[in-house]
Amino acid sequence: MSYIEVEGARVPIRMWTDPAGVEDVAMRQLRNTTTLPWIKGLAVMPDVHFGKGATVGSVIAMRGAVCPAAVGVDIGCGMSAVRTSLTANDLPGDLSRLRSKIEAAIPVGRGMHDEAVDPRRLHGVPAARWDDFWARFDGVAEPVHFRRDRAARQMGTLGSGNHFWELCVDTSGSVWVMLHSGSRNIGKELADHHIGVAQSLPHNQGLIDRDLAVFVADTPQMAAYRHDLFWAQEYARHNREVMMALSLDVLRKEFRKAKPTFDPVISCHHNYVAEERYEGVDLLVTRKGAIRAGSGEYGIIPGSMGTGSYIVKGLGNAASFNSASHGAGRRMSRNQARKRFTTQDLERQTQGVECRKDSGVVDEIPGAYKPIEQVIDQQRDLVEVVAQLRQVVCVKG
Repeated sequence: MSYIEVEGARVPIRMWTDPAGVEDVAMRQLRNTTTLPWIKGLAVMPDVHFGKGATVGSVIAMRGAVCPAAVGVDIGCGMSAVRTSLTANDLPGDLSRLRSKIEAAIPVGRGMHDEAVDPRRLHGVPAARWDDFWARFDGVAEPVHFRRDRAARQMGTLGSGNHFWELCVDTSGSVWVMLHSGSRNIGKELADHHIGVAQSLPHNQGLIDRDLAVFVADTPQMAAYRHDLFWAQEYARHNREVMMALSLDVLRKEFRKAKPTFDPVISCHHNYVAEERYEGVDLLVTRKGAIRAGSGEYGIIPGSMGTGSYIVKGLGNAASFNSASHGAGRRMSRNQARKRFTTQDLERQTQGVECRKDSGVVDEIPGAYKPIEQVIDQQRDLVEVVAQLRQVVCVKG
C-alpha cells in the first residue's frame, strides 16, 4: 500500500496502515507530536502502537531539535542477522542442547558476564576501536559514571522483554542466526537522565505533552545529549557484535564436522537518531520502532517468537524518510496478554520452536503481536523481501 495522509497540527501524518486500526491513545500521541514547533515531517509504520513517551513505529524528522523520549530508553536497540553455510539437514532433531549452549554463552534477563568479554579473543569483532570507545565513556553524563563496570560486563548480553536470540531456517533451507538487543542498562540510565534534563528546560514548559520535551541546536544540553546518544548507539552495535561472535563460536563447536562459514552480518538500529538530508534541508530523523530503508540497504523485520521473520532491502522511499517497520508490532499490552493467554496457549502457538514455554514469557506470545505477513504487505513500497525465515530455536530472557 501507499501511505494514507491524516491531518496534523503543523505537518500531515503519513501512515502506512489503516488509521482506523490504530489505538486512540497512539493516534493522540501522533497528533501531539505534530504540534512541535521544530517538526518537519512524521511517518508512521504499519507496526505502530502506543509507546512510553512517544509512539512505537514513528519516524519524526525535526530541524534543529531532537526529542529524547522519541528515541526511547533502549538507545540503539536493533537487530543483527547472519546467514550460515549450515542447512536444515545439518540440524539435530532435538535442539535443546544448542539452546542451552547459547544460554550459557550469552547472559539473558538482567544477567551479565562474570568478567568483561575481551574482544581480542572473538572472531569478527574489530578490537582496535575498543580502547577508544571505552575512553569516551569518561565524557558521558557524570551521574552514570559509577555504572562503568556493569556496562562493561553487560556488553554481549541479551536482556529481557522482546529481546531474543534465534536460530532460523529460510525457505531455501539455509540456517540463519538472528538476535535483537540494545544498549542495556547503561542506555536506559543515559536516556532517563537526558529526558529529565529536557523536561526541565524553559522552552518545553508549554508543550502539549511533557514527554515530547526536546533539546534544541546550539545549546550545551543538546551537545551533551548528542554525545551520549551516539555513544550509547555505538554501545548497542558493539553489544550485538559481541553476542553474534559468541553465537558463531558456539555453532563452530557444535557443528565442527560441517565446518560452518558465515556471510557478512546484516545489522540495523531501530531506536535511534540519524543526521539526514531531505529536500535540501538537514534534519535530525528519530526512528522509534523503525529501521532505515534507503535504496539497496539491507534490514531485518522480525515477527514474534513463533511466526517467522524477514530480511528486506530498502527501496529508498523519501516519503517515509527512507524508513520501514522494525517488526510485527504489538496489538495488545503485556498486561493484556498475560490476562488473555495461558501457558497452554503459548505451547500451542510456539509448536515446533525450541524455546521457553512458561508463564514468564506469556506476554511475548505470538497472539499478542500483529500478523507479520500483513505488516510486510502494507510496506511493499518501502522494502522488498530478500528472505523469509522461520524460527526453530528462540532464546528469551
